[in-house]
Amino acid sequence: MIHVTSHDALLVIDLQNDFLPGGALAVRDGDAVIPIINHLTLLPFGQQAASQDWHPHGHVSFASTHGRRAAPDHWPDHCIAGTHGAELAATLHQARIGMVIRKGRDPDIDSYSAFIDNDRATRTGLDSWLAGLGISRVFITGLALDYCVRFTAIDAKALGFETIVVEDACRAVGPDPQETWQVLARHGIARAQASELAGL
Repeated sequence: MIHVTSHDALLVIDLQNDFLPGGALAVRDGDAVIPIINHLTLLPFGQQAASQDWHPHGHVSFASTHGRRAAPDHWPDHCIAGTHGAELAATLHQARIGMVIRKGRDPDIDSYSAFIDNDRATRTGLDSWLAGLGISRVFITGLALDYCVRFTAIDAKALGFETIVVEDACRAVGPDPQETWQVLARHGIARAQASELAGL
């Protein structure tokens, strides 16, 4: 059993309408993580934070911007700032979420990680916020495991946080997440089931 304390944070990554069934860039079974994450929000985390893709029209990650179909790192238009698709899932319990990071706002730079944009220079401020509040360990959940969860976890570890990905509270875009788990393990990132987490 893993005991959650006030030095732990729950991170909910991109649990947005466009990544849920029926959305512009739906992750298969993405909505299945919502009740699991809602259960986790009841545990005594010191802090809880969420991230949102928050793209302008014509964002560099959109295939339509480049005049062609979706390719690696080029996606259907999704999570456009201020639209229903960019909103966090209505059924996500948000009462204890203390910070929402909006990323991917620069039209020329994508941002998979909730900590650092893909230019590897621009920080979102999440790391300093967590560290300033005494957080030393993060539990990462959300969508999608093989993209934004993966990059967030790698950056969290590199920034000095003990990092655990909650396996059943994530879903992947690709059909086989094993390569992602192998990469995370090489970075010293642990994985756990939601049932393994408990309050003191």
